[in-house]
Amino acid sequence: MILEPMSIVGAFLVELEPIEDHRGFFARAWSRDEFAARDLCTDITHLNVSYNTRRGTLRGMHWQSPPHAEAKLVRCVAGAVYDVIADTRAGSESFGRWQAVELSAENRRSLYVPPYVAHGFQTLTDGAELFYAMSSAYVETAARGFRWDDPTFAIDWPPAEERILAERDRSYPDFTPAGAEARSAAGEG
Repeated sequence: MILEPMSIVGAFLVELEPIEDHRGFFARAWSRDEFAARDLCTDITHLNVSYNTRRGTLRGMHWQSPPHAEAKLVRCVAGAVYDVIADTRAGSESFGRWQAVELSAENRRSLYVPPYVAHGFQTLTDGAELFYAMSSAYVETAARGFRWDDPTFAIDWPPAEERILAERDRSYPDFTPAGAEARSAAGEG
């Protein structure tokens, strides 16, 4: 497995290193030791599935506040998604920036998302399914987010004939850097 650092501090693209033969291949997709060697979270508390019926479904941008911060390891196991992370951590070298990668069943990549980094995706195919390894349980009162078209981050989403969003994702407020700075000053970021 290859862990390739991304431009968002602490985020990694995880590529498989397949060992192939006439039957197909075998590859390691996660290693506690390799993640720990990079000071990445190695706790896995939940495994979640996100199934999305239609192309153009957009979920995000989400993270959790303390003490329920969560790291995520995300992989697309059916179809394809445009997967986006955005750094909400005041004081981070990449604060206020976003980065996107395509995750698909075909490319078999995973994305490691560090705590306090917002995550979201837009499906590029019908029937896109994602598999998440999570370091913390979902806590509704700790759920945070900003709107998918927030001008602070100005994420360049792929065109879609129709964007399908939950009302919660559509109605999130704009991200406020002052709020993130206050969180960080309190030792929460």
